Amino acid sequence: MITLFVRTIIIYLTVFAVVRLMGKRQISDMQPFDLVVTLLIADAASEPISETSMPLMYGIIPILALFLLHKSVAFLSLKSDGIRTLVCGKPVILISKGIVLEKALRATSYTLGDLTEQLRIKDVFSISEVEYGILETNGSLSVLKKDEQKNAQQSQQGKGAKRNRNRPSVLLVADGKVRDKALAAVGMDADSLTSHLKALKIRDVSTVFFACLDSDGTLNIQTKLKKGESNPKLKSMKVGL
Repeated sequence: MITLFVRTIIIYLTVFAVVRLMGKRQISDMQPFDLVVTLLIADAASEPISETSMPLMYGIIPILALFLLHKSVAFLSLKSDGIRTLVCGKPVILISKGIVLEKALRATSYTLGDLTEQLRIKDVFSISEVEYGILETNGSLSVLKKDEQKNAQQSQQGKGAKRNRNRPSVLLVADGKVRDKALAAVGMDADSLTSHLKALKIRDVSTVFFACLDSDGTLNIQTKLKKGESNPKLKSMKVGL
């Protein structure tokens, strides 16, 4: 028992020292390479603790090797943009000039639900408020809102609406599929949604990438990207419920 206790203390101090020397990043700020090294260190540390028959150095040496590898890659990343791109990747623009980039979402395995969730974390409750949204290499979303004056003018236009303007934007259609519960929550049905789409010259809901209803009564719709098109279409209209 004493041997197991001493081994655990030694491994703990080794891992603690290595993690401290690796830097003070939070888990949410780690690059993929940082996270992989951290997981491997945790795995390497667990073996000599649970297997008392294993020489202690069989755990310490792999931990030190992973630490040296991490520091080497970090140093090379500082010296070379190419290596940094290879290890960490590049930021991906998901929203550009208010348009959600469908291809970028699919390339990053990001759903509309993921996007709206990350926007809410940034205190943005409507896609229509965003000028640019960039998925950083550590998985966080950076958001640049549209001009504040423009948003204020849009709010003034919806002053006569009777609905609660403090609620977040509601996603009614996602990737061509109608969300019935969301429709019911805003007092709409499939027929009224279809009529709104027809008013915007959209015949089939399956061609809609997303449709969301803002708190001021503005229905924002972006159609799916068709073959041969370089830019999707974004349309909006005021609706009365």
